[in-house]
Amino acid sequence: MEEPKLNSTIQSDEIDLLELAKTAWTSRKIIFSITMIFTVLGLIVSLVLKNEYTAGSTFVPQTSEPNKVGGSLGGLASLAGINLSGMGGGNEIPPTLYPKIVTSVPFRKSLIEAKIQPYGSDKPITYRYYFDSVYRPSILTVMGKYSIGLPGLLIKALKGTNNQNIELNKFGLINISENEFEHFKRLENQVAIQFNEKEGFVSLSFSMPEPRIAAQMAKFAEELLQKEVIEFKIQNAREQLKFTEERFQEKKTEFELIENRLANFRDRNQNLSSAIVINQLQKLEAEYNFAFNVYNELAKQLEQAKLQVSKDTPIFSIIQPVTVPIEKSAPKRPLILVGFAFVGFLFSIGYVFGNQYFSTIKEMWNR
Repeated sequence: MEEPKLNSTIQSDEIDLLELAKTAWTSRKIIFSITMIFTVLGLIVSLVLKNEYTAGSTFVPQTSEPNKVGGSLGGLASLAGINLSGMGGGNEIPPTLYPKIVTSVPFRKSLIEAKIQPYGSDKPITYRYYFDSVYRPSILTVMGKYSIGLPGLLIKALKGTNNQNIELNKFGLINISENEFEHFKRLENQVAIQFNEKEGFVSLSFSMPEPRIAAQMAKFAEELLQKEVIEFKIQNAREQLKFTEERFQEKKTEFELIENRLANFRDRNQNLSSAIVINQLQKLEAEYNFAFNVYNELAKQLEQAKLQVSKDTPIFSIIQPVTVPIEKSAPKRPLILVGFAFVGFLFSIGYVFGNQYFSTIKEMWNR
C-alpha cells in the first residue's frame, strides 16, 4: 500500500515541475521582455551614476614599549612616598582606536574645512564649499532627494534650519548645524580606515568624484590623523613633565631644608665629640644623602621629560603613499547590469506564476 502512494506523490511532483516549466516556456516572451526592461533600466542607472575614485595609503604606526621611569628613581621615589609607576606607559593611542578618531566630530569638522583644488579651479576651496556650491549630484540622487527624501525635507522646512557653526558653548558641549550634519553623513561613506591586527598595518582611503581631490583628501586625512596621534602623545608628555616638575620642586625644597639643618648642626657642634652629637650628625647626613639622591634623580627625570616633549619622531612608517587613482572605484557598471537583469528575471517569473495562480483562484470562485 505504501509503494503506490509514494509513486503517486513522485508522479505528482514531476507533473507539477513539468507544468511549471511549460508555463514558463509559454510565457517566455513576457519573461524576456520584463528581463530586458530591467536590464535597460540597469544600463540607464549605471550610466547616470557619477564615477567615484578612491585614493588611500597604507602605513605602520610606530609604537614604543612602555618606559620605566628614572631607573633607580622608582625605588627612591617609592621610599619617599611618590608613586611614578604609571608615568611610563599609556602615552600613545593604540591603532585599534584610529577609527574612533576618524569618526569623531572634531576630526570630521577639520575634514570638511580641508583645502582641495578640483580640475579647472584656479584657487583652493574647502570640502564644504565644493559640495555646497560646485558639485552637481546625479539625476538619481536628486530624484531620490525629492521623492523618498521629501518627507524629511518638509520636516526640515517646518522646523527651520540651524546654520550655526560648531562651537563650544558655556557647558563645554559641541553644537552641530544641519549643514555640517549632512556633510558628516556623506563622510561616513567616503572615508574608511581599517587596522590589520595580524600584520600590524593601517589602511586609510577616501572616495571623491574626482581622482585628484580624492588623493588630496586622503593625504589630508592621513596628516590630520598623524597630527592627532602626535598631539595626544605630546599632551601626555606635557602632563608627565608637569608632574615631574611639581615633584622636583617639592623635593628641592625638602632637600634645601635638610641641607640647612645639617649645616646649622655642624656649625653649632664643631668642637663637640660626644656620642649623642655624632649619632645625630650621622642621622642628618643619612637623611641628607637620601634627599640628595631623590633630588638628583628627579632632576635627571625632569630633563628627560623636557626632551620627550620636544622630541620630534615620525609616528607612521608609510608603506604605500597616497597616489592619484587612475581607475574609478564606483559604480561597478557590469555588476549593476547583472544585478538588474537577475532581479528582472525573478520579477518576471513571479509575475507569470502569480498571474496564473490568481487566474486559477478566479476561475474557482466563478464556478
